[in-house]
Amino acid sequence: MTRALVVYCHPLEDSLVAAARDRVIAGLRAGGAEVRHTDLYALGFDPGFTASDHANHLVAGADPSLADHVADLQWCNMLVLVYPTWWSGQPAMLKGWIDRIWVNGVAWELPEGANRLRPLLRSLRRIVVVTTHGSSKLVNAVEGESGKRTVTRSLRTMCHPLTRTNWIALYGVDTLPTERRVAFLDRVERRLARLA
Repeated sequence: MTRALVVYCHPLEDSLVAAARDRVIAGLRAGGAEVRHTDLYALGFDPGFTASDHANHLVAGADPSLADHVADLQWCNMLVLVYPTWWSGQPAMLKGWIDRIWVNGVAWELPEGANRLRPLLRSLRRIVVVTTHGSSKLVNAVEGESGKRTVTRSLRTMCHPLTRTNWIALYGVDTLPTERRVAFLDRVERRLARLA
């Protein structure tokens, strides 16, 4: 059975990204998935990676106040990130969630004497990103799509070796007509129902 964790990051509840989150959850449930949902802004998640966090980054385990986030990440076998792409990447709050939750003892470990991280999120078999971009696909390609690389080349390597990624993006959203936005939302719901 699919156990999906949806991590949503946008400050406005009336945004297109909020509508996409709702469609993600509806699609997952229609496909039979068990769903947990985290709204980083609603929780007031603190994205700051402190000096103490840095000093202890090789010590196994996340900050105890983040235990619920850790439990959700370790529970899921599908992670769905829903956010707007800002400055070619994840919003600071989502990046901070990655920095503070995907830590030693949770997402990876560095065994004594080793020079490579060992992935720990072995039950995580699929990562899906649902995002919007103000600029075109061409502009994003020229910029190098650093947000996409964070997911497909960094996060994925801390998961099962056969973990798959899906990138569901709406480009040029700032100038798109309403019908294109609605079509995107419909596509999101259908894709997540199939992936569940």
